[in-house]
Amino acid sequence: MSPMNMLGAGAKMIHQLMRSKNVSSLEELIQSALEQGVEMVACQMSMDLMDITREELIDGVQFGGVGHYLGRAELAGHNLYITIRNVMNTHE
Repeated sequence: MSPMNMLGAGAKMIHQLMRSKNVSSLEELIQSALEQGVEMVACQMSMDLMDITREELIDGVQFGGVGHYLGRAELAGHNLYITIRNVMNTHE
């Protein structure tokens, strides 16, 4: 597991903050994005650097190198970096 997880404290803090601000859960936001056809591509190099395995990510995430990701982002006219792990079953 990535050391950036802070032994699970990071995810708990974000879930609490989102709940306190009446924001949809990350699970709901991800599901909504998938239903709208959002293409999610994980950068293999970033995964390697952060010790994130494919098994930790949600279903439907594609994988690509830096060149693939940047090429797709350029075609889309924007660039967004987020980390998406399998949060569908990580309720507190």
